[in-house]
Amino acid sequence: MDPEFAFAFRGVEATVGRFRLRDISFSLPQGYVMGFVGANGAGKTTSIRCLLGMQRVERGEIEVLGHRVPAPVALRQDIGVVLDHTYLVGEWRLSEVERAVGPFYERWDSTRYHDLLGEFGLDVRARVKDLSRGMAVKLMITIALSHHARLLVFDEPTSGLDPVARDEFSEILGEFLTDERHSILFSTHITSDLERIGDYLTLIHDGRIIATGSKDEILDRYRIVRGGPDDLTDVVGIPLIGLRRTGVGVQALVTAEDAELLGDRVVVDPPNLEEIAVHIGSSEHDAALTAREYS
Repeated sequence: MDPEFAFAFRGVEATVGRFRLRDISFSLPQGYVMGFVGANGAGKTTSIRCLLGMQRVERGEIEVLGHRVPAPVALRQDIGVVLDHTYLVGEWRLSEVERAVGPFYERWDSTRYHDLLGEFGLDVRARVKDLSRGMAVKLMITIALSHHARLLVFDEPTSGLDPVARDEFSEILGEFLTDERHSILFSTHITSDLERIGDYLTLIHDGRIIATGSKDEILDRYRIVRGGPDDLTDVVGIPLIGLRRTGVGVQALVTAEDAELLGDRVVVDPPNLEEIAVHIGSSEHDAALTAREYS
């Protein structure tokens, strides 16, 4: 076990119904943020469930904060989790949420809990069942940050938040990361959330890791190519990831190396995270080919 890693997946395979994770390997050093990016159904939630010991792993191993999964029960003290749904009783008031959840955590911080409720505009008298989607997400984030966890695991935490709340959330995570022992796994399809806080990126598609590395490495790995409607029709041996052809033009994602091979036949631009995610998520065949040849 390597205590320098917040977590590490090594050759993990798991099956849920007809869906399968295949040879999942990626890791995050302590003190950083990993953006975990992929379309709905790509395997993000299944991977997180494996990390948390909620899904059986058929092959490979997972390490979390120096412990192999399944980890000791005491490790839950060091992990804060925000899933894409609430696990709380609908009739509970937010003051009752603290009384129910707090005793499970040795380092529960009541002052922190109430301060965050105030920052997020949540009334302690409100009932869980009456919260909007966005408010419920804020509550789950509040709980995750109130027991002084070392690793935060977020599964689409900002999908129900408006832009102002997402900005507040990013600021809170920035405060959390001032401690170099703190780390975050941030699963999302809203790539703008990662532009400011992401240090590392892992791209997943159809149960396979397409690319993993620092954010700059991932951005440097790909290029967007654009041309006229008849361009790229005769390209052989170069995967055109998420190829889009319309009556007025063509666009695709390629690796930086392949972009050089295309020469001046097309316009070549550096992509942003959203463009990479969209193109990879839109083409199963090309994304899988890229995973085999370039990861």
